[in-house]
Amino acid sequence: MTTLTLAAKRRRAALRTLAFLSPWLIGFAVFFAYPLISTVYFSFVHYDGFQPPTWSGTKNWTYVFENYPLFWPALRNTLWLVLVTVSLRVVFGLGVGLLITKIKTGTGVFRTLFYLPYLAPPVAATMAFAFLLNPGTGPVDSLLERVGLPAPGWFSDPAWSKPALTLLALWGIGDLMVLFMAALLDVPHEQYEAAELDGASAWQRFRYVTLPNIAPIVLFAVVTGVIQAMQYYTQPLIAGKVASGVIQGAGTRFEPGYPEQSTLTLPQLVYNLGFQRFDYGAACVVALVLFALSMLFTAVLMRRGGGLNLAGDRP
Repeated sequence: MTTLTLAAKRRRAALRTLAFLSPWLIGFAVFFAYPLISTVYFSFVHYDGFQPPTWSGTKNWTYVFENYPLFWPALRNTLWLVLVTVSLRVVFGLGVGLLITKIKTGTGVFRTLFYLPYLAPPVAATMAFAFLLNPGTGPVDSLLERVGLPAPGWFSDPAWSKPALTLLALWGIGDLMVLFMAALLDVPHEQYEAAELDGASAWQRFRYVTLPNIAPIVLFAVVTGVIQAMQYYTQPLIAGKVASGVIQGAGTRFEPGYPEQSTLTLPQLVYNLGFQRFDYGAACVVALVLFALSMLFTAVLMRRGGGLNLAGDRP
């Protein structure tokens, strides 16, 4: 009798737990598990959105990896943005946060000035940057020529298009600035005082006091930055359109990646294959590659995140 009572209590506890978890479980099943399983299925079928899907095996995978000429340039550009843009955003955001926390007067003004660009709509911000960096009429190149410096082609030059996108990303650094400022203001002042008494330099105080305390925030910024970079779509597409001078209207189709596929990213391929070419199987293959890369980067960063905690080493 006692055993039956314990089993009944455990079942009731399990059902009660499931009831509390049910909103999350339903959301996970509907918005993550089902779309992921469907994407895997459609990657092995031929489907154009009109006719019923037909099984095609690995033809979509072979086409994307071997015969689709835009896949590898898009993959290289996406990885470049992940490695370069995310790293610079984290370093620049941390530097701005450190600078503003050291300012004695006018902190609110500087904080507002650095945060406002983050609020600008992505399309409007990209169009404004394309105008400022226009190699023919843009004020940036005009200023560079006046001081005797070479004027890059920016969004019209394959060698400068990704650096121009990086400048755009650094301009909207307000989100990371606020995040790092909150973390920096939480670092105990007693640790700085103890380090100064031990004769630690400014770099040593940052290395052995600041960085270990804000390590979780740095990891969070890097992981979320990688995920955002893997989903980078609007800015490179708009920059390419504006720089190319193509006016897209009824009956026209703009091939992304101008100039010379230098602004092409994997999310653009998903849209191009799925909604412009109606090749949903190949689009699902690219989407799964994006998902796998995001999971890989996140797993590596989370596994090595403990390496950011440098508190064990002392000057």
